[in-house]
Amino acid sequence: MQLQRGFEDPSAFRGGFVSIGNFDGVHRGHQQIVSVLVGHARKAGVPSVVLTFDPHPIALLRPGQVPHSLSTVEHKAELLGRLGVDCVIAYPTDELLLALSPDEFFDQIVRGKLAARGLVEGPNFFFGHDRSGDIATLERLCEQAGLMLEVVHPIQIGDRVISSSAVRARVAEGNIAAAIDLLGHPYQISGRVARGAARGRQLGFPTANLVDVVTQLPPDGVYAGAVRRGERVYPAAVHLGPNATFGEAARKLEVHILDFDGDLYDELLCVDLYDRIRGTIRFSDANELKSQMTRDVERVREIVGRAKNE
Repeated sequence: MQLQRGFEDPSAFRGGFVSIGNFDGVHRGHQQIVSVLVGHARKAGVPSVVLTFDPHPIALLRPGQVPHSLSTVEHKAELLGRLGVDCVIAYPTDELLLALSPDEFFDQIVRGKLAARGLVEGPNFFFGHDRSGDIATLERLCEQAGLMLEVVHPIQIGDRVISSSAVRARVAEGNIAAAIDLLGHPYQISGRVARGAARGRQLGFPTANLVDVVTQLPPDGVYAGAVRRGERVYPAAVHLGPNATFGEAARKLEVHILDFDGDLYDELLCVDLYDRIRGTIRFSDANELKSQMTRDVERVREIVGRAKNE
């Protein structure tokens, strides 16, 4: 799979089948669209291409209303690649793009830049200036241009449609297990490892302190997660919130990687979250905290071990 930050290498995407959208989180609904996309592309012997946008168009149109991201561009591309997508184009969103009418977007991007053979979209697809083009507009334009268009209906769990908004709501509640049901994969957070106070190491539970996290964070608490290093997956106990036991008020994201000993400073660390273990607690002293952390670690091993076997 190739990730491009624009139309850098036309040989990787021209003449392929294309899906356009934000694909934030690459949830089960997105996966259904991608499955159809990849199927058409492989049958025709052409590239399967996803065109997404970085930043989200709302960041330019309504900066105060930008939804929390569920995935970085790199993780989004990784997930799409696992599904069989050949090329992901993260187009640098700008005012010129947003000013294009639906017809101009179709002519300049879909036909001009991409030379698309066909498109696969969901029924709630909007494009062009002020999102004035909808799926009916796209059907008309594809018919006029002689391009195939398949509209993939959304997936529902019960009476609720799977969407990025629904995933964000579950993460905001701290219900990571429910978010995973919608995503079809663990919820990942990532950040740069910075130096901290080293209290975790002094307690026998060294932690990596993550900063510059761009994806949505759940509420404060302790979470069961996992970190991949090479071919090995390490369970990880993730603490989000202030260190109240030591009188600190600053919110921190700390990751204790089980059975790992190494220098991670300044690395980008990606952590898959599986479930919330408990909320934050102010303990009476360090010994009480250590006792609870020991129980947390055992719970993490149990949850991550079960997830590996599912």
